[in-house]
Amino acid sequence: MKRCPQRQRPGQRHRLGVSARPARGAALLVAMVLLSVVATLAAGMVWQQWRAVQVESAERSRAQTAWLLVGALDWARLILREDARSGKVTSLNEPWATPLAEARLSSFLAVDRDNNADAEAGPEAFLAGAISDAQSRYNLRNLVAENQVAPAQLAALQRLCSSVGLGPDTADLLASGLLASARSDSTDAPLAPQQMADLTWLGLDAASIERLSSVAVLLPAPTPINLNTASREVMAAVVPGLDLGSADRLVQARARRPLRNLADATEVLGPGIKLTEGVVDVRSAYFEVRGRLRLAQRVLELQSLVQRRSGLQVVAIQRQVQASLSPAGR
Repeated sequence: MKRCPQRQRPGQRHRLGVSARPARGAALLVAMVLLSVVATLAAGMVWQQWRAVQVESAERSRAQTAWLLVGALDWARLILREDARSGKVTSLNEPWATPLAEARLSSFLAVDRDNNADAEAGPEAFLAGAISDAQSRYNLRNLVAENQVAPAQLAALQRLCSSVGLGPDTADLLASGLLASARSDSTDAPLAPQQMADLTWLGLDAASIERLSSVAVLLPAPTPINLNTASREVMAAVVPGLDLGSADRLVQARARRPLRNLADATEVLGPGIKLTEGVVDVRSAYFEVRGRLRLAQRVLELQSLVQRRSGLQVVAIQRQVQASLSPAGR
């Protein structure tokens, strides 16, 4: 005989439904927790990977711009070397005095399909640069000679400070500070400044240094100013008895034809102005090279001080690199 299936009682079905609901709720909660943990771990891994890519990209961009600026410095050294090979005086009519406006780096390369394709694939680089005569400004190193302040040089610096709106106490402060730093027998002497920004060690503020930098420079050794490149304010301050009008007349004369020697300058100024060899000259040995490279929004600037020595050698003495970000589209 067939046995009929047993029917569950109403109370029994109710008890089974009540016990099943908490189990399903707990399983759903565990699944949601696991999903949250997995999503958090995945997001963390993606962020770490994105960060690593950004760091690598920034490091690669920094290395590329640094190498390109070194190449720009070598280009400037080549120009200065060829200028020395010509044997001409140092004047503003030479090729080195023409600044390089910002231009696409690809315009300096040979036309090639493969190179053009690579340039289109990545961000375009823009290069700018300029060479300036460091001896067109007064050298603060001339202040101290044989462990004492030279009175004539101090007077020249006082006139120069007055031309840029600085008091004569600025010249006295610089003279005493440079004299103290030059004396090796003093234990409490300040550090010897190597560039204009280091003059803060001697007590000058940033605003005074910025004004003074337009007419003065700090070179490794004493140097004369170059009459072919110096401004009229610098020449009037350095040459005793020379006023701004006579200095302006000399600027106009050198624009027509560079001064070949001090005799050419004396012919323009007249015999009443005495030009001392070693204080003024028509040739220069120190130059400042500024390079600026813009790659995407990253800007790297390199400022170098180079010395042109005998034997057609152009040696970089100082280098200063500054990185920044440029606004989009500039």
